[in-house]
Amino acid sequence: MEPIYRYFVQPQINTETKTIFGYELLMKQLTPDGWRLPASFTAIDPQIVADLLVATTKVLSPKVRYCSVNVNREQLMTTSIVAAITKSQEQIYPTRLVVELTEDDSPRKYTIDELLPQLKKFRDQGMELSLDDVGTGDNYFSEIAELLPLASEVKFALQNFNQDFRDPEIQQKIHFWRAITEEYGLRLVLEGIEDHDDSVLSKQLGIKLKQGYYFSKPRLLKLPNDTFA
Repeated sequence: MEPIYRYFVQPQINTETKTIFGYELLMKQLTPDGWRLPASFTAIDPQIVADLLVATTKVLSPKVRYCSVNVNREQLMTTSIVAAITKSQEQIYPTRLVVELTEDDSPRKYTIDELLPQLKKFRDQGMELSLDDVGTGDNYFSEIAELLPLASEVKFALQNFNQDFRDPEIQQKIHFWRAITEEYGLRLVLEGIEDHDDSVLSKQLGIKLKQGYYFSKPRLLKLPNDTFA
């Protein structure tokens, strides 16, 4: 039996206007134990990813201004997935497709110089670039500085750190990235808002764009003719 994949969607909230400004697509696989994250996104047949992305964005686009999809560096350099991303943007216009560049493991490492031409093509086609998980892994400022002029958004994920949100070190990092986004004219999305206290503290730090379980857990987006739960 062929594995079944679907995207789950999680809203991104503008707490200043109390509106949903976008949805992030999170791919999961149906297993005997329920929906789970795939063991390796890179191992999934690129054509399966491409077809699912096109079908999902077609369903979702009338609902929101921005639609974000996670893309790792290997996928960014895969022809079928690039074609699907392009087709998705064409069919959901005027909704903007936001390509969230993740740092998932890839069979090989790609340099910034190798990524730039494709990212520039996406921008020229009306898409936006989001730099995911800034401040961790390969996404420290020094590693992504060359990408910032192409980006529209950066995302800081509280769940990537062992420290509590109230830790001054975490708040210092958020202040740093807020300053960077103001300098470059980017959106800053704070991920991992778990409760009311998190939301209040993020407001005190000047953050208005947020994502997390406090607002909504990712939920299954069924496609036409889907019968499973």
